[in-house]
Amino acid sequence: MHVVYPAVLAVLLFSVGLYGVLARRNAILVLMSVELMLNAVNLNLVAFDAWLGDTLHAGQALTLFTITIAAAEIGLGLAIVLLVFRHRGSSDVDRLTLLAEPPPGGRDGAGGPDGWGAAPDDPHAPGAAPAPAGGDEKAEATA
Repeated sequence: MHVVYPAVLAVLLFSVGLYGVLARRNAILVLMSVELMLNAVNLNLVAFDAWLGDTLHAGQALTLFTITIAAAEIGLGLAIVLLVFRHRGSSDVDRLTLLAEPPPGGRDGAGGPDGWGAAPDDPHAPGAAPAPAGGDEKAEATA
């Protein structure tokens, strides 16, 4: 068998995967496109291993390592996407600009117990005004 046929198929798979990574906005579809690209590389490894007649079958062994890494990547990536979807309500990659910090005021604008943003009256919030220098106002009013 000629090596051209699997190589052309691998180029087509890689091109479809690259288009999916660059054009899609849904994080799950981006992960699926990355998997297509990895499978195109695996197809090339096995095809060239068979074409070269390698006695050690290094291409097939490397393909097994690539499949293992891809399985771990998709498991971890899917867990991250599900966590982001649970907190943000969307898996749109264009809207995921703040991964380290939550949006100001929380997901629903109020913040608080869901862990996304500080409660409106929280004095320890990053943008909160400093406490008055005179002490606690409630303690002074009751005294």
